[in-house]
Amino acid sequence: MFDGVVFQIGEGGFLYWAIAFFVLALVAAAVGARGIAGISMEIARIFVLLFIVLAIVALLL
Repeated sequence: MFDGVVFQIGEGGFLYWAIAFFVLALVAAAVGARGIAGISMEIARIFVLLFIVLAIVALLL
């Protein structure tokens, strides 16, 4: 039906999980759970870095 959709929910890509952990960190920071917010931001940062590295490798190959 939607053949042109590139980013689908449930795909499991690094960028999807990075956004999910970023939103979790924002919610945790708003509630006041600084420890959970910090860990979530660190996980999101790692996923974004992995996404960038894999995207560059894919473009070079």
